Amino acid sequence: MKAAVISAPGKVEVTTVDDPTPGPREVVVSVAACGLCGTDLHILQGEFAPTLPVVPGHEFAGTVVAVGGAVTELAEGDRVAVDPSLYCHECHYCRIGRSNLCERWAAIGVTTAGGAAEFAVAPVANCVKLPDHVRTEDAALIEPLSCAVRGYDILRSQQLGTQVLIYGSGTMGLMMLELAKRTGAAGVDVVDINPERLATARTLGCSNAAGSADELDRPRGWDVVIDATGNERAIQDALGRVGKGGTFLQFGVADYAARAVIEPYRIYNQEITITGSMAVLHSYERAAELFAAGVLDPEVFISDRLPLGDYAEALGRFRAGQGRKIQVCP
Repeated sequence: MKAAVISAPGKVEVTTVDDPTPGPREVVVSVAACGLCGTDLHILQGEFAPTLPVVPGHEFAGTVVAVGGAVTELAEGDRVAVDPSLYCHECHYCRIGRSNLCERWAAIGVTTAGGAAEFAVAPVANCVKLPDHVRTEDAALIEPLSCAVRGYDILRSQQLGTQVLIYGSGTMGLMMLELAKRTGAAGVDVVDINPERLATARTLGCSNAAGSADELDRPRGWDVVIDATGNERAIQDALGRVGKGGTFLQFGVADYAARAVIEPYRIYNQEITITGSMAVLHSYERAAELFAAGVLDPEVFISDRLPLGDYAEALGRFRAGQGRKIQVCP
């Protein structure tokens, strides 16, 4: 089969690899679409993936074409979206219900071959069957949505009527915007240096959109500030925008070397919470339900669908900040 392979830092090519075969409790999925995200760029940089080469792609959906001998929940022809999370279920963090912090954390498309290929293998337990009205290609959006749902699980303290500021209006920032509107926010402001992406945030109904938080009139700061960029400068600025008693959520994936300065006295004196959200935890199925209910408009979120052979070009577009969600479609 054809697959994109990251063979070394900075090197990616589409080549022929062996067809996958399912284990007893696994299925083989014919991939309909695979989304690109910041994690894929980190893998290309030599981060995240413990070993290379690897077939990337942790956001994908498709049709089951083969099932393992012990699989009874799915059959050939079923359309599914796939949760890429692979946990050991044995370490301390798995045992206390924090599997996303698993000491042996792994994921399809990160530590094992993923969905940037014609076919991919997944545990049957990780597959969510799609309802008839959901297009298979669109369902690749469920994985990033499940990360956004996890982010709002972290923000349990968010009350009705909060004022939210989101840094970044790429796919993840826009998803955080859509969920903020549904979790009681009185206002949701968005900051981005990309005018095209800000225009999409306006289309989706943000309260204000600006190239800098200095352009927004909120002298007391915001109740909730979310970084969805992973950019060091954006993070530093965002930390200073949290109002008294407010919460800062690090949601974007920063480079390993990124650093930000905090003010311990201010954190103490103003009772500011600084927290993070890592991947998916008990949120994939809920994201699938939200997606099926229409929480996102795929036509707004998906800007580019490229053939698998153009995977390197797709990564280049994503790196350059072009479009919104970019997918490859084998």
